[in-house]
Amino acid sequence: MSGAQPAAARLLKAGGHKYDHGHVLVVAGGPGHGGAARLAARAALRIGAGLVTLAPPASAMPDHSGMPDALMRIPVDDPAALADALRARRITAICLGPGCGVARAASLLPVALGAGLPCVLDADALTALADSAAAPGPDVVMTPHGGEFARMFPDLGSLLSDQARVEAARTAAGQTGSVMLLKGPRTVIAASDGETRVNDATDAPWLATAGSGDVLAGMIAGLLARGLTPLDAATDAAHIHAECARRFGPGLIADDLPELIPAVLRGIA
Repeated sequence: MSGAQPAAARLLKAGGHKYDHGHVLVVAGGPGHGGAARLAARAALRIGAGLVTLAPPASAMPDHSGMPDALMRIPVDDPAALADALRARRITAICLGPGCGVARAASLLPVALGAGLPCVLDADALTALADSAAAPGPDVVMTPHGGEFARMFPDLGSLLSDQARVEAARTAAGQTGSVMLLKGPRTVIAASDGETRVNDATDAPWLATAGSGDVLAGMIAGLLARGLTPLDAATDAAHIHAECARRFGPGLIADDLPELIPAVLRGIA
């Protein structure tokens, strides 16, 4: 078990075309529910993804007409539209869940998991997965908090004490064949082969704020799009996420986090 630090060589890729830095598709929810997806998308941009596209249903496209202008937008109403978008837009990573809505996430989950692309499952996608026959795989990072984890893995719910969280995450990763990022003051990141890392953010309690997890999901997706392994993407994103909070201090809101990423990255160089 380790608490690995980010490596500059994998985070600060020099030169190249925007497509060399990857293209993230963030699936957004219906009208009035787009804030979480926008937080994730902004974080993916700030962490270095070359392109980021928001994919709300057509009825919610007007919700996403504001800043940042660097975000692209495409309507995705159903699984067929998602499959078309993934093929046509040279997508290299998917973020599914933030503000998506459980029913929408459930309908799109089989396409997302069947695309053969790295994928972050967060929030509503985790709830949908708990009731789905769809199977995650080695390119998937799941990001549950304790409550979501207990719903997904009821047989492991008793292992969520501070002392047992590492074993809980490791077991869940082994069962699903995916990378498990179990959020908390001491975030546990576990791979299916048993490798486990811990990111201690007990000195940044202000991370416990609405939208913080959406930002983390976008950061992981951005790093996946750039070619990091799921374990490294989850580990590095968790470290940078916590360091952003430390730099800001009390009073942090989720909107602040993406804007702090560049300064943290400069410190890693």
